[in-house]
Amino acid sequence: MRTPVLLAFALLMAAGCGDSGKQPAFDPSVFNGRWDITVPSSARKRAWWLEVRGAETPNPTGLMVGPPGGGMYPPDTMKVEGEELVYTFKRKYGIPGEKTTWDKRPLRTAVYHVRVEGDKLTGWMEIEGYPETRVEFFGERAPEITDKDDGTWVEAEPVELFNGKDLSGWHGMIPDRELGWEVKDGILTNNPPANNLVSDKKFWNFRLHAEYRLQKGSNSGIGLRGRYEVQIIDDYGKPPNKQGHGAIYYRIVPSENASLPPGEWQTLDVKLVGRDVTVVLNGKKIIDKAVIEGLTAMAHDPHEGEPGPISIQGDHGKIEFRKVAVTPLVRKQ
Repeated sequence: MRTPVLLAFALLMAAGCGDSGKQPAFDPSVFNGRWDITVPSSARKRAWWLEVRGAETPNPTGLMVGPPGGGMYPPDTMKVEGEELVYTFKRKYGIPGEKTTWDKRPLRTAVYHVRVEGDKLTGWMEIEGYPETRVEFFGERAPEITDKDDGTWVEAEPVELFNGKDLSGWHGMIPDRELGWEVKDGILTNNPPANNLVSDKKFWNFRLHAEYRLQKGSNSGIGLRGRYEVQIIDDYGKPPNKQGHGAIYYRIVPSENASLPPGEWQTLDVKLVGRDVTVVLNGKKIIDKAVIEGLTAMAHDPHEGEPGPISIQGDHGKIEFRKVAVTPLVRKQ
């Protein structure tokens, strides 16, 4: 028979064990930060990017590169529900089987649901009222990249990515789709909407040199590590902007518009060390050691902490290349 003292002790211990078994309260701040996102079902093999701030507050905010469009946009709404982050965009989204042109589509709401465990993100999105549009995705926290353009890097052996003869060393971004590019008289040109080209070789820190010619109204781009687009566009005589020639698309605006008129050969020189980027267009430095904070809409390789390919956009407009070369940069010994 238990004495009153022993019984009280047993009850106290049981209560203590019960408290220690409780799960800690969910902390919404786990959503905060920048996320590199993979979409396994994407036919275009595009990667997304998400930034979340203030998830622990009543009014979290964010930015997204992905299905809302070609830029970087804040969600229309964002909130934490239980252990999910839920956010929405209202756009003229298309649905399967719809033949209506974009301008005649009604506004529809895309709803995103995101969960986080540690440094891993999982989620899904669908257009409200159309469950057949559901897309699942997963992601990882964007890594801290410590390499800086600090004068400690030297050039290694250059790599000619275009040999002037054929498409050796390149493959299409979209599998099982024709490339839509050809080489004639030493010039590489596309027949839009062509497949985007992706180099077989991958690079980390490097200098890139390209020589190309645009037609009037044409539009292309070069993807650095398959993640960050340097915009190429016929915008001669227009003010510089985040979608202008030489911009890091939607992220870094050039200091000036150094474009030449369409039909003239132009040169692009890019230095990328870590996230630090310098862009020289037609001999004029238009971006100087600016920091690229995340993916752009052209991204197809989301693993920011690893070497990535060079990619060339071919699905927007006509462009001709006569030179594409990369010189890797290595640390001074």
